[in-house]
Amino acid sequence: MSVPAVNLRLEKGTDFETTFTVENSDGSVFSLSGYTASAKIKKHPTSSDSKSFTTSITVSTGIIKLNMSAATTSELSSGRNYYDVIITNISSGKITKVFEGMILVVDTVST
Repeated sequence: MSVPAVNLRLEKGTDFETTFTVENSDGSVFSLSGYTASAKIKKHPTSSDSKSFTTSITVSTGIIKLNMSAATTSELSSGRNYYDVIITNISSGKITKVFEGMILVVDTVST
């Protein structure tokens, strides 16, 4: 499975939500049965400081949803940040990165 790069925009101090669909190499939906998902954002890929997204999986459609509360997004550093989404096979423990990219975190005046 190749890792698609998807760049996002996040409004600082607001609730954030986005979805990803995991697909097999032939374009069919990847079954997420028996998997968990996790995702983090960092200012720099090598930074030790990170924030985690809340993740949920819809097994039958291969959809992974990421959420982050306004309280958490307000703590992020403005500018370019990096994220990735990984899935873990519950029975084997195998970890696979399924999405990665940059998130442009922009200030919100009204919060």
